[in-house]
Amino acid sequence: MVHFVGAGSGAADLITVRGARLLSEADVVIWAGSLVNPELLSYCRPDCEIMDSAKLTLEEVVEAIKNAEAAGKTTVRLHTGDSSIYGAVREQFDELDALGIDYDVTPGVSSFCGAAASLKAEYTLPGVSQTVIITRAAGKTPVPEKESIASLAAHNATMVLFLSTSLTEKLQRELIEGGYTEDTPAAVVYKATWPDERIFRCTVGTLHKTVTENGLKKTSLIIVGGCMGEDYLRSLLYDPKFTTEFRKAK
Repeated sequence: MVHFVGAGSGAADLITVRGARLLSEADVVIWAGSLVNPELLSYCRPDCEIMDSAKLTLEEVVEAIKNAEAAGKTTVRLHTGDSSIYGAVREQFDELDALGIDYDVTPGVSSFCGAAASLKAEYTLPGVSQTVIITRAAGKTPVPEKESIASLAAHNATMVLFLSTSLTEKLQRELIEGGYTEDTPAAVVYKATWPDERIFRCTVGTLHKTVTENGLKKTSLIIVGGCMGEDYLRSLLYDPKFTTEFRKAK
């Protein structure tokens, strides 16, 4: 059996209870060593075989899983955050399906959730934005033209950008061209929820300067939107004048 497990946003204790249990039971753990907090390996048994997927190709990962299956061993494939977001898991699923190898998926706390917690931000504020766009700037990995930053920026929704800190000069320009104003609040969260987390608050107009002056290149999220501003509407859910299924308006 193969268990795909989301490692969580960084802090070792932000993995799910199920994920920690599966790690403690695994015979083999293939982990994303370039991105996952190594403290998570403390959940593993001393005799667990641990492999770093940062040094492996897809074919080598699959071969390692095949070998574990042939030996009757249980494998955990440990991915950063939640594996459904930029996790490159679909290609692994397809390979295992073709081989007839059973697997399941345990979700994790994505870094975009960890960043919101660190910022003490609510992405979906009434009167500001009820939509969160999770995307990335086009770089070595292309992005469909219909999902260009400028076209997405036209919505003025909350935007969370992965894998984009090396592209902020172009990113800043496209955000403004698309519809965000230069004074739209923004933030860059380096290694959200890790012990060495750092938070840099800025605006869309100062985004590139903030990233370059602080040497931010990897493992950083960029958050853009009015949700980090001061103005918003109170939620009707807790408004005394609003009737819900559970209480009458006062």
